[in-house]
Amino acid sequence: MSFEDALTARASRIGAALRAEMEPLPPGPVTEGMRYATGGGKRLRGFLVCTAAQLFEGPREGHLLAAAAIECLHAYSLVHDDLPAMDDDDLRRGQPTVHKKWDEATAILVGDALQTFAFELLARDPVGDAATRIALIRSLAVASGAEGMVLGQAQDIAAESAGRMLTLDEITALQANKTGALIRWSAEAGAILAGADPAPLTRYATALGLAFQIADDILDETGDEAKAGKRLQKDAEAGKATFVSLLGLEGARERARELVAEAVNALSLYDDKADNLRDAARFVISRDF
Repeated sequence: MSFEDALTARASRIGAALRAEMEPLPPGPVTEGMRYATGGGKRLRGFLVCTAAQLFEGPREGHLLAAAAIECLHAYSLVHDDLPAMDDDDLRRGQPTVHKKWDEATAILVGDALQTFAFELLARDPVGDAATRIALIRSLAVASGAEGMVLGQAQDIAAESAGRMLTLDEITALQANKTGALIRWSAEAGAILAGADPAPLTRYATALGLAFQIADDILDETGDEAKAGKRLQKDAEAGKATFVSLLGLEGARERARELVAEAVNALSLYDDKADNLRDAARFVISRDF
């Protein structure tokens, strides 16, 4: 099976788990919006959870619940990021954003519900013993909150009114929070589920997350809006710093390749058991690159 086939198959299983877990939720626009916001996409973060977990022993149901949780958390971040007060986007994955399909108030509530549902999923008994569940919940709270993703979003908003372009070090730190924190958690969760040392997966995912963002910046510069399913070149139009504006197109490509090599090397401990994780690192810079 090719990597993309494996990614698609895993995404399908995670999607089925999400639908099953949301089935008991009460009907209404919030639940409908939750299902809508978590539909589609590559589910790369959920893939990382399950694939990293397979390096160790552990219950498959626990892997799927943790994968579903990070997909809910990621979807919440996109729903709120698309709001007019944030990035103000009308399209996501080629479909109207939640606030466009419903309204702003519903979108805020959908995001809130997805965030809390993520932690509810991690609290379920099949995820693991109490210590494992607490470790996952605490680490995801840190990765997604004022020390992680939310901090990165705040840094991004502040950059819009800073009166100058961010330096390379500043944009690297910003994106390590905004994009990288959830990617790091996704890889580390597999080790946490097994009670194993997450350090090699932390090194892997730190490099992977930065490569992912550089690839996004390149696609924003060179990609096709129809394929991307969203408006491109917004940062350039706003005069914001990106890895492409700071490094140049070829420099950004070279830096992304270096980071993928770092990610791959971080997995040497796991031999060929980690081949799908290595392929995931290569995949992030192969998307119409």
